[in-house]
Amino acid sequence: MNALTPGIPEHIRADVERLWGYHDLQHELRPCDVGVGLGSHDLGVADHAVDLYQGGYVPLVVFTGANAPTTVERFPRGEAVHFRERALERGVSDSAIVVEPRATNTAENIEYTRELLTTKGIRCGSILLVSRPYQQRRAFATARKIWPEVEIVCNSQRLPLDEYVQSIGDVDRVINMLVGDTQRITVYAERGFTIPQEVPPEVAEAYGRLVEAGYTSRLVRD
Repeated sequence: MNALTPGIPEHIRADVERLWGYHDLQHELRPCDVGVGLGSHDLGVADHAVDLYQGGYVPLVVFTGANAPTTVERFPRGEAVHFRERALERGVSDSAIVVEPRATNTAENIEYTRELLTTKGIRCGSILLVSRPYQQRRAFATARKIWPEVEIVCNSQRLPLDEYVQSIGDVDRVINMLVGDTQRITVYAERGFTIPQEVPPEVAEAYGRLVEAGYTSRLVRD
C-alpha cells in the first residue's frame, strides 16, 4: 500500500466494510438505453461509464454535474465537462456524449437528465446509473423517486475497498462520504427526496460507531 496514502484504521475497519457492502446494490449488469454518469470528485465514474459504453452496454452517455465544494478545485469547468473531456480522451465519439452541466445534487442530476433527454427527443425506458461505489444505494433511491417510470440499473467500478481508498488518495474523505451517504438513506427518505430503504441494525450500529469516532464532516445538519 502506498505509504503516502494511509489505509483504513484497523479498529474501525469492520464498520467501514459494513457500510461499503451495504451501499453496493449488486445489480446484474445488462444493456440499457442510456448511461448516466453522476458527477463527483471521482474521475473513476467517467472512466467506468466509458468502459460500459465501449463494452456495448449503452449507446449514449449523459454526464451530469456542475460543482460542489468538494469538486470545484479539481474540476473548475464543472464535473460533467471534465468527465466529457475524459471520455473524449479515451476515444468516445462526441456524438455519443450528452452533457448536463447544471446539477448540484443527485436529485438535480436525475431531474435535469430526464428533462434534457426529453428535450432532445431521446426515448428512454432504462438507464444505467454510474456512480461512486458508495453512492449506488442513494442514487437508486433518488432515481426511483424522481423517475419511477424507467428501469434503473446501478453500477460502479468493481474495486476492493482498499484499492478504492488508494485511488482517491484520502482515507478520511472516503470514510466521511460513506458515513454521510448512510445517514442520507434515512434522512432523505424522511424529507421525501428518495424512496424509503431498509437500514439493517448492523449497518445502523456501524454507522453510529463511526459517527462517535468523529467521521461527521459529511453529515446533514438540521
